[in-house]
Amino acid sequence: MPRVLGALSDPTRLGIVRVLSDGAERGWGQLRAPIAKSTLSHHLKVLREAGVTQTRQEGTRCFVALRRETLDARFPGLLPALLSAAVADHVGEHVTEDDEDA
Repeated sequence: MPRVLGALSDPTRLGIVRVLSDGAERGWGQLRAPIAKSTLSHHLKVLREAGVTQTRQEGTRCFVALRRETLDARFPGLLPALLSAAVADHVGEHVTEDDEDA
C-alpha cells in the first residue's frame, strides 16, 4: 500500500490517473503535461512499478492503461475517493490528452 499511495501522492501522477480513469488505453504521446518528456516518462514508470498502470508496447509505440480492477479489488474505494478529492481540489488538471497520438 505505501508504494501505491506514494505513486498517487504526486499531482502529475494523479493527473495521469485522472486522464486514464475512464478505462481507455492511451498512447504515451497522447498525454500532455507542462513537463519534459523525460519527466513524464519517469512519472509513468513510477505508476507502472507501483502497479497502478500497465504498459503495452506495440512496435515503437507504448500504451498505458489504469489497472482499475486490480486496484479496486486490492484497495476497495481508494481510487474513487482519490479521484473525487482530486477533482474537487483541482489536483492534476494540468495533465490532459490529445485526441490523436502524436
